[in-house]
Amino acid sequence: MTLRPLAAWLCLLGIQAAVAAQSPQNPSPMVEHVREHPRLEKSEPSGKRENLTLGKLFVPVAVERSPVSEPVPLVINFHCGDWIPELACSGLASPLPCVTIGLGAGSERYARPFREDPGLFAKLRDEAAKEIGRPVSKLILVGWSAGYGAIREALKNEALIGDIQAVILLDGLHTGYVGGKPGPKESSLETEPMQPFLSFARRAVAGQCKFVYLHSEIFPGTFASTTETADWLIRELGLKRVPVLKWGPMKTQMLGETEAGGLKIQAFAGNSAPDHVDLLHALPEVLHETIQSRESGVEVK
Repeated sequence: MTLRPLAAWLCLLGIQAAVAAQSPQNPSPMVEHVREHPRLEKSEPSGKRENLTLGKLFVPVAVERSPVSEPVPLVINFHCGDWIPELACSGLASPLPCVTIGLGAGSERYARPFREDPGLFAKLRDEAAKEIGRPVSKLILVGWSAGYGAIREALKNEALIGDIQAVILLDGLHTGYVGGKPGPKESSLETEPMQPFLSFARRAVAGQCKFVYLHSEIFPGTFASTTETADWLIRELGLKRVPVLKWGPMKTQMLGETEAGGLKIQAFAGNSAPDHVDLLHALPEVLHETIQSRESGVEVK
C-alpha cells in the first residue's frame, strides 16, 4: 500500500471511529438464532393463592397440607411474573411458599415502595406467615431485570439484613456512569447504588449467606451493563473471573464464573432479548442449586 492510499484509509478509519463514538447505543436485538432459547411450559401448580398488601402469595399444596409447624423460608420474587416463580418453588424437593411482585418497567418502580416504607418487607413477611400458618424463618430474594431495585432497598435495611439468607439476581444489577456515558475504554461507574450489594457479597464470601448473580452480555449504553456491575463487584472483592466454555441452565452458554464461599457470579453469552429472558426461565434450576447445594457450607434453612 502506497503512502497516499494508506493515509486515506487511516483518515476514513478515524472518521468511522468518531461517528461510532457519537452514536447512541442501539437497542438489543429482539431475536437471536444461534442458541436454542428453550422455554418452560406455562402451568399453574396446585396450591393456595392470596393477595398481600403488595404482591401475591403462593403456598404449594405440599406446604399447605404439611403437618409440620416449624418455620419455613419465604421466596420473594421481583419482576419475575407469577407462574415461573410458582413452578420453581413448587418443584423443589422441599417446596417453599413464595411471593411474586410485579410493578412494571424500571428499577425505581420496585425501589420506591420499600424506600418510602422501610417496614414493608416485614409486613409482607408477617402477612405471608399468617396465611401459611407457619412462621417465616428466612427470606430468599429473587430479582430478574429491574427487580433488583427492591432488593437493593432490602439490603440497605439494617433491621432486615439478618433475615436475608440468599439473593439471586437474574441479569439485573445496573447503575449510572460517572459523567452520564460510558468511557472510551474502561467506564467509571456510579458505585454508591451498588454498595449494598457489595456488602452482601462480602458476607456471602465469608459464608454467612448466599449471593448468586447470573448475567448476559447485553450492553444498554446509557447505563452500566450487568457485565460491568459484575466486573466491579469481582474487583472490589479481590476475586477473578475464571474463563469457561460450558452449558448452563436452559441451554445457555456460560463464558465465565467466580465462586467464593456462598458467592457465585456467572457470565453467559448473548446480547439479545431472548438471552435476557433465558435467565428468567433458568430460575427453577438456579433456585434448586442455591437451596440444595452444600458445597459452600452455606445451607438455606
